[in-house]
Amino acid sequence: MAVIELNNVSIRYKVGDFKAIGLKEYVIRKIKRNYHVQEFWADRHITFSLEKGDMLGIIGANGAGKSTLLKAIAGIMTPTEGSVQCQGSIAALLELASGFDGELTIRENTYLRGAMLGYTRKFMNERYEEIVSFAELADFQDRPFKQLSSGMKSRLAFSIASLVDPDILILDEVLSVGDGAFRKRSEKKMMEIIRGGATTILVSHSLEQVQNMCNKVLWLHKGRQVEFGDRVDDVCVRYQDFLDNKIQL
Repeated sequence: MAVIELNNVSIRYKVGDFKAIGLKEYVIRKIKRNYHVQEFWADRHITFSLEKGDMLGIIGANGAGKSTLLKAIAGIMTPTEGSVQCQGSIAALLELASGFDGELTIRENTYLRGAMLGYTRKFMNERYEEIVSFAELADFQDRPFKQLSSGMKSRLAFSIASLVDPDILILDEVLSVGDGAFRKRSEKKMMEIIRGGATTILVSHSLEQVQNMCNKVLWLHKGRQVEFGDRVDDVCVRYQDFLDNKIQL
């Protein structure tokens, strides 16, 4: 049984509608007959499924629709067309600072993020020391979150997401932030999660990372699905050839 299943998923943005410009400006433009709506399809006809324990690497240039697709899988967005089915709890780390309050301390933000993921205070009490230790932030627990470097924010966010034992873990360019030592520990932790049965999706610009960690790969280009399958090395080689202008789509 598939843990994640996408069937012909398409996601459309409307540029210039009243939600973007405000009601007052919308009315004025309608009166002047100067109201126009442009449609932009971020993703078109994406279809794939993942089983328990799969780790999918999503590759593609900027603007390929990777982050938008992750939001649909995480339940943040509803597809314009098609369907997304997910089984189990989801921990999605899509933006480093999302779900954090810059004025709160690391300790307070850890509990806040845990609550947003649906975990009890008792559970967070039991895992708190493990979280801050893995993130290498034990000496900074009472420092305001806004004072952290991007790497420190990434470590905390990843640590919370990966240590709460989700059924589905979604990571958007998280493992590319931080020093080399933390990246290695993160990759090791990811492998532990996979062996524990979690289904994981990783967006990464590092083909080496995708080849080393993922058993399936999805290549997107300008919102369209180029390839999906378990021949990860082969797809990554073709994608690199595309980047080097050796092939055209």
